[in-house]
Amino acid sequence: MSYLVSSKHDDTSAGDRLRALLRGPEIVMMPGAHNGVAALQAKAAGFKALYLSGAAMSASMGLPDLGILTLEDVLFFTRQIVRASGLPLLVDGDTGFGEVLNVMNTVRRLEEVGAAAVQIEDQVLPKKCGHLNDKKLATPEDMAAKVAAAARARSSLLIIARTDAVADEGMERAIDRARLYVRAGADAIFPEALTTEAMFAEFAAAMGEVPLLANMTEFGRSPIISANRLQDIGFRIVMWPVSSLRVANHAQQLLYDDLFRNGSNALSIPSMQTRSALYELIGLADYEALDASIVASRLPS
Repeated sequence: MSYLVSSKHDDTSAGDRLRALLRGPEIVMMPGAHNGVAALQAKAAGFKALYLSGAAMSASMGLPDLGILTLEDVLFFTRQIVRASGLPLLVDGDTGFGEVLNVMNTVRRLEEVGAAAVQIEDQVLPKKCGHLNDKKLATPEDMAAKVAAAARARSSLLIIARTDAVADEGMERAIDRARLYVRAGADAIFPEALTTEAMFAEFAAAMGEVPLLANMTEFGRSPIISANRLQDIGFRIVMWPVSSLRVANHAQQLLYDDLFRNGSNALSIPSMQTRSALYELIGLADYEALDASIVASRLPS
C-alpha cells in the first residue's frame, strides 16, 4: 500500500534509499515504468527501484524522443510514479532542459516530487535515442559543467551521467569522458549503446569502483545480457527502459484491431486484466476502508 492508505511513513529520502540498494550485494534491477499503474505492477512483481524513460514518456504522449518533452511533462510522470509505488525512481533528464542554471532547476524540481536520481546525457539538442545514429555530442567540458551544477543543486538526489560518445569517439574517449564526469560529481556512469559484452567488461574494468548502469533495451545496438552476468562483469544497475510500454502498446493494438474488425470486445476479454485484479492492484478496498473510517464532519451547533 502507498500514498493515502500507507500504514507507515519513511522519512528517508528517495536518494538515500537508492544509495542503500547500491551498497547491497545484488545488482539493482530497474524496469521501466511509464505510468503509475505500471509502477504498481513492477512493485508487485518484487522490484525495489524503477526507471522513467524519456522515450517511454514521449511515446506515451504520441511524440518521438527528440527532446520535445518539457520539464513539466517529466514532473507529471515522476509525481504519479513516485506517489503510486513509493519506490526509488531514476528519471531520464535528457540533456537537463538547458544549460547549467536549467540543470540546477531540474534537479531541485525533481527532488521536490520525490525522484531518487536523475540521468543527464552528453548530447546537444535535438537529442536522440542513444541507439540511433548521427547523435551530436556536447563537449566534455560542457557536460562536466552540467554534472557539477547538478551535484551542487541536489540535496540527496543521485546524479547519473550518461555518455553517448562510444559510437562517435570510441571507447577510450568515452572512458575519458566518464572519468571527467565522476570528477565533476557524478555518482554513477551510464555508457550508452555498447555493442558487445566485451565492451561492457572493458568499460567496467576501466572505471574500477564507480557504479555503472547498463541499458538492456530491446531492438537496439547492445546485446541482451542477463542481470546476473552484468553483475559479474562489474555493473551495479541494469534497466529495461521501454519494455513495459512496448508490451502494453502491442496488446492495445491487438485490442483495437479486434474491436474495429469485429465490432465487439468478446474475443479480447480472455487476454484482459480482470476488474477484480485491477481493483486489487490499485488498492480500491483500502481507499474505501479509509474513507469509511473517517468520522463525518459536523458543523458547530
